[in-house]
Amino acid sequence: MQRGEVIVRFEKVSFDFGVRKPILKEVDFSIRRGTKVTLMGQNGAGKTTIFGLLTGALEPHDGHFHRAHGLTVATSRQVIPQAEMQHTVREFFESVFPKKVYDIDPRVEKVLEAVNLHAPLDKKVGTFSGGQQARLLLAQALIQNPDLLLLDEPTNNLDKDGIEHLTKFLQNYKKTVIVISHEAPFLNSFTYGVLYLDVHTHKVEQYVGNYFDVVKDITARIEKENRKNALLAKEIQENKDKANFFANKGGQMRMVAKRMREKAEELEEAKVDVRKEDRTIRSFRIPAGETPPGDLLTITSILTIKNHKPIERKVKLALRKNQHLLLKGPNGIGKSTLLQAIASGKAKGTKVTDGVAVGYYRQDFSNLDFDKTVYEELAAVLDRPVEEDVRKVAAGFLVSGEIFHSKIGLLSEGQKGLVAFARLVLMKPGLLILDEPTNHINFRHLPVIAEALDKYEGAMIMVSHVPDFVEKIRIDEVLDLEK
Repeated sequence: MQRGEVIVRFEKVSFDFGVRKPILKEVDFSIRRGTKVTLMGQNGAGKTTIFGLLTGALEPHDGHFHRAHGLTVATSRQVIPQAEMQHTVREFFESVFPKKVYDIDPRVEKVLEAVNLHAPLDKKVGTFSGGQQARLLLAQALIQNPDLLLLDEPTNNLDKDGIEHLTKFLQNYKKTVIVISHEAPFLNSFTYGVLYLDVHTHKVEQYVGNYFDVVKDITARIEKENRKNALLAKEIQENKDKANFFANKGGQMRMVAKRMREKAEELEEAKVDVRKEDRTIRSFRIPAGETPPGDLLTITSILTIKNHKPIERKVKLALRKNQHLLLKGPNGIGKSTLLQAIASGKAKGTKVTDGVAVGYYRQDFSNLDFDKTVYEELAAVLDRPVEEDVRKVAAGFLVSGEIFHSKIGLLSEGQKGLVAFARLVLMKPGLLILDEPTNHINFRHLPVIAEALDKYEGAMIMVSHVPDFVEKIRIDEVLDLEK
């Protein structure tokens, strides 16, 4: 990981959200100029908190954070806030500068070209697709020309071409980069090292190499720690057995028994805490609710977008119970718009049969009420909610403890995704609509989610740009909006 001078150093940095919610605990690591580093850890571990400390938006509660003099930092955020959705492209880029920039248009056009996006500067950012918004967020960070570029889930919503373009861009990028992502192949193509934030110890482990190297190192360490503890456990038991034997002999043998017990206690203290792995969500199923016989969803026409203009196309497609449809097409063609319209019942040329409950996993989670607690949001989908039952389902998605009564808006994006899946389990939808269900989700959870979707017995329509994930799910029909 060593290249240039150290530009960022954390020394015993601690940060928490209250006495009972430690996020970072005496964290130590450093970043050198010109390196490209992966920041990994479980959903909610505190990766975004580290970004906040790096930008200066947050201050450490203890310890020291050093940043090179004059170092400029910019973050490519995960999502565009709702408050900025009405901004034009020009206003969106102007907002990152403290003073008016008179040559803003050519500068915007240059960074848009770098992220392979062509867009009118007077178009509102809220009208772009999720993949196009991801490119806008990256371009907004690039236009600041930072010394340290922070990327927070940059591949979310990007299609295959978008990910390939971003990968090549980062491979050729000359400055320092720290990236949060759950896409191991993407990360391994350009990063030099890994900062692994352990959700259990709240410390950062620094590794050289890519993610697969880290997994190998951690596995070897766990095996070594387990072997050491097994040998110590055997020796401890031998000393306890000897102590019991000598204690029954009386006289001076009692002194020998005492020494044996003291030796056993010393060996107990020599045991090491074996590193805990990130937890994975429990296996689950999304029950398909009662539905009428026959077609649950019919599509006779759709709108696609070309050159920022809608085009109507005739389609003949119907979904029945236990049929899965994959919706394909490049970023900006109208996939998310179509899914949103179907979920709301306002899609021209589509009809959801009366009596079919619709479960909608939206890529930006805006169909969740951010002002409600997790319990309130989950209970709202039930006629007669029982807190114990709701809590049991939520716990299977690692949503427990204080998180259960936290507001949705305070959760990490990954935790919101897990809440969204818990909500679908409780809803028992007859029609399941999924828009990029891998976004923000820890890669450890994805096989479990894929298995649940593969076994879903209702009608399903899904958009995903992650081939490895799609391959694990039964797909009966494919609708390619580009063809």
